[in-house]
Amino acid sequence: LDDLDPDVEIIDVGKAPGSHAMPQEQINEVLVQRASEGDVVVRLKGGDPFVLGRGGEEALACVDAGVPVTVVPGVTSAVAVPAAAGIPVTHRGVAASFTMVSAHSAAEALEQARGAAAGSTLVLLMGVGRLREVAEGLIAHGWPAATPVGIVERGWTPEQRSTFGTLADIAQVAAVRGVGSPAVVVVGDVVEVGRRIGGSDA
Repeated sequence: LDDLDPDVEIIDVGKAPGSHAMPQEQINEVLVQRASEGDVVVRLKGGDPFVLGRGGEEALACVDAGVPVTVVPGVTSAVAVPAAAGIPVTHRGVAASFTMVSAHSAAEALEQARGAAAGSTLVLLMGVGRLREVAEGLIAHGWPAATPVGIVERGWTPEQRSTFGTLADIAQVAAVRGVGSPAVVVVGDVVEVGRRIGGSDA
């Protein structure tokens, strides 16, 4: 953004937990309106726009209005942030698959997690605020209490920090350390692989 020409207009529509600069419907309207007026519009998103990024909704709004769309894929934080901390979401002999879950609600997260195969990795996005409920729910659904958990805050920034524990104690450990959003939570044995690769913050 710092390298853009001075005449490029930037409209901040950023979203943080509990704080949306602009409702999604209005974002769709701005995209269509500006493009219909002949402007070249770039909708810049973090991660991959089609992975919990509402990129599909925005693209459909444009297509339905007759606005041509080009999608440039990114790398989802579900994979990139654990990798920044050395945690592979899959690892031969440890986990051959991973399930990504949006934890907007603990009940929703647990329902999605039921589909995770045995030995799979579970990656929770937007899960810090519901960490205790999700951890307790996973244990109640048969996940071993000793299952390793890693939380990576502010991935790929100078303030990146990792916190480790198990399903049994991660909520308490995170509370003591003051873990906050944005963060990615990884549940599964790959977390131990990551501790060997990336080291351990705590």
